[in-house]
Amino acid sequence: MEKKIGRFVYWTPRILSILFLIFLALMSLDVFDMKLGFWGTIIGLFMHNIPVFILTILLIISWKHEIVGGIAFILAGILYIAILLMNAVKTGFKVYYLAWAVQISGIAFFIGIMFLVGWFKKRKSVKKSLL
Repeated sequence: MEKKIGRFVYWTPRILSILFLIFLALMSLDVFDMKLGFWGTIIGLFMHNIPVFILTILLIISWKHEIVGGIAFILAGILYIAILLMNAVKTGFKVYYLAWAVQISGIAFFIGIMFLVGWFKKRKSVKKSLL
């Protein structure tokens, strides 16, 4: 049973991270509706996907060092909420901002927490093996 829980804690944040990054990348496809021309669309896709590129690099690092993923995804969720709050101050609060915060930040928080749980479990097993 312990081995199944260990596998769950190991793979869940990694698989969810990949799905989350795909979801974020799909959200950038709205650039095609803007009729920006070829180079404008390329630049727009690049700009929209900067968070995806950063989180992909962090996921690669987190694959071996879960603490990085735990901190990075939680900070990414906090950063997204901060950006939403700044946007709400500038343009006025919209109810759908709450849904966005839950969908984006909530998933990022969950992934970060799962990475931290994996890191704590790994750390605990290393301490047991040293004793």
